[in-house]
Amino acid sequence: MAQHLSLTCSLSTLRSLRNDQRGAALVEFALVAPALLLALIGLFDLSYNVYTSSLLQGSIQKAARDSTIEGAAGNQTVIDQRVSDAVRKIVPSAEISFQRRAYTDFADASRPEDYTDLNGDGRCNDDEPFEDVNGNGIWDEDRGKSGMGGARDAVIYIVTVEYDRLFPVHKLMPVPENITTVARTVLRNQPYGQQAREPSVGNCA
Repeated sequence: MAQHLSLTCSLSTLRSLRNDQRGAALVEFALVAPALLLALIGLFDLSYNVYTSSLLQGSIQKAARDSTIEGAAGNQTVIDQRVSDAVRKIVPSAEISFQRRAYTDFADASRPEDYTDLNGDGRCNDDEPFEDVNGNGIWDEDRGKSGMGGARDAVIYIVTVEYDRLFPVHKLMPVPENITTVARTVLRNQPYGQQAREPSVGNCA
């Protein structure tokens, strides 16, 4: 009889425990919370980086337009500083670098200087003549000139921004600790003057 009562009590206890929902939400939250927090941090990190990239692109477009007018070459530092100030309002610790390449025409961008391949080896060497488009005295795989160029030149303006992630996503996911964002634009300088367009002739080393 005693054993029967004990078994009945045990079964009753098990049924009550099975039907007891108290604390279930806490357990469920504990299981879901890590994935939820990881998703939220990833979303915040992505949003921050996209916003920074958009801000950079807008700033570089404005700076590039300011660079096309006559006399802008003397204001290069000021123009670049405007981009830096805009980016550092969002990312104070960002490292920012600037690069400009000027070309006679858009079609010349990233093209090598022309040369006469006398020995047919596909390289500029052995004193072969070449057109020194950028005037630096040596043959270049990129014929552009560094800087803001002159009247009517097509200028590629590139800004590179590097900064540490605002959120520690790299500790939770296999992603880099630092973010590198590159923004570029191409514009033609205004026709505020005339330039000598005939390149000089040099010889390959």
